[in-house]
Amino acid sequence: MTECLSIKKASEWATAYLRRKVTTSNIAYLVQYGQIPKVYENGSTQIKKADLVAYYERVGSARELKWRDQLGCDLNWTLSFVEYKESETTKHVHRLHPYKGKFIPQLVAYFLDTHTDSFKREVFFRRGDTVLDPFCGSGTTLVQANELGIHALGIDISAFNALISNVKVEAYDWADVRKTAREITSGFIDFLSTRRTMAFENKLLSALKDFNQRYFPAPEYRLKVRRKQIDERVYAMEREAEFLPLYNGLVKEYGIALTQKGSERFLDKWFIREIRADIDFVWEAIKKVQNEKTRQILSVVLSRTIRSCRATRHSDLGTLLEPQFTPYYCKKHGKICKPLFSILNWWNRYVADTVKRLVQFDKLRTPTSQICLTGDSRAIDLVSELEAKNPAFAIRIKNKKIDGIFSSPPYVGLIDYHEQHAYSYDLFGFKRRDDLEIGPLYKGQGIEARKRYVQGVADVLNHSKKYLKRDYDVFLIANDKYGLYPTIAQSAGMRIVNQYKRPVLNRVEKDRNAYAEIVFHLKEMH
Repeated sequence: MTECLSIKKASEWATAYLRRKVTTSNIAYLVQYGQIPKVYENGSTQIKKADLVAYYERVGSARELKWRDQLGCDLNWTLSFVEYKESETTKHVHRLHPYKGKFIPQLVAYFLDTHTDSFKREVFFRRGDTVLDPFCGSGTTLVQANELGIHALGIDISAFNALISNVKVEAYDWADVRKTAREITSGFIDFLSTRRTMAFENKLLSALKDFNQRYFPAPEYRLKVRRKQIDERVYAMEREAEFLPLYNGLVKEYGIALTQKGSERFLDKWFIREIRADIDFVWEAIKKVQNEKTRQILSVVLSRTIRSCRATRHSDLGTLLEPQFTPYYCKKHGKICKPLFSILNWWNRYVADTVKRLVQFDKLRTPTSQICLTGDSRAIDLVSELEAKNPAFAIRIKNKKIDGIFSSPPYVGLIDYHEQHAYSYDLFGFKRRDDLEIGPLYKGQGIEARKRYVQGVADVLNHSKKYLKRDYDVFLIANDKYGLYPTIAQSAGMRIVNQYKRPVLNRVEKDRNAYAEIVFHLKEMH
């Protein structure tokens, strides 16, 4: 007889089997989304142990063998950090704001901390050292350096990237942050009480709940789709068409405004008019906050909030396709979903989450300096810029110089780093400097684009060398599918002394295809 397990017992068994924590929520998720069928014993939900084994074999060891076959036997599986849950790879301030293309903190810590193992056989950085990240992005290197008692300096051409990097490592007056957030929320609720949006959305949610329970019961619907008993595409189109008249009727009844007049700016095109009114109200309230640090952290909370409230399908959050102003079939959730009509819930959620994460990081904080400067890493005068913002740090770099670099340069032709946060550039009025990005998506991946990329990264390294001490260590993370980094190293007067090829298992874009990146270790040319 096949052994059956309760959800709790299944989580305990999976934890021992995988040698990493598997929660009851993890198991329930697999059941809810049809990855594992459920059975009933004595009225309680059970799952077959054999089904659980088959699932983990399918996505675990089979994946490792498949990836090694596709990517080569030189994969360093230790650096996959597969043993960490998502909550650990997005711990504390690392999840203050979404950012496409960032690396996980465990990878940074692996090379910055003082441990050694069979792969990392020497210590590269120690407490009190200074590390430079000339492609700072969302500040992962800065945060991990702080945890490890290492000073860190970041540079980024994007003003928004510098903002989110700096708010992560800043210290705050918690009483003022909480008090100010409560005051803004209270005024926001008063503002919403004068509108019909919330009553409309409550009516819509009730109608959707009944509709989805009738046509998309979980997990039965998912299982039927997986077993090909339902043609998902045809069925979804029919249900969308069936629900649309009800939705249109509610929009008319409550006088809900959908589209805005203009479509030139991001804020005009990608937000329902009711959402835009919410954004403008909260932003005006934040701009009046006197405490600069409080104002900045709440600005980032608002940015995170409005990103979640764009008029798009859930499946298109990473790469926007077309604005979505009507309910639609959501492949991700297996039911009819709707656009948002108020930012209130997300604002409340992210305020609470942000404060919690900042408090968590505060317990780990070390008395070291971290800052991200906005500028071009090929030409910026680090000392002059620092003298205006952190004079003591400027003196440290002049006297002791920088011990090394840990960074992930942009990949050639993959991401437009300004465009991914276009909503915040519109809202905050930051100056965009897309033309100074190295390897942006809009310039493609052709031969000329690759040449410009090689020159750009090499220029950054050459410029950085004037601030580096002798016998520096440089670590650059890249998916070097075009084999550009040997040329980059040579152009920068550096040599590649080692490289670690690691599988990337949990990509932000949810791409399940085999994918690897290389950690290049460079030193000065002798």
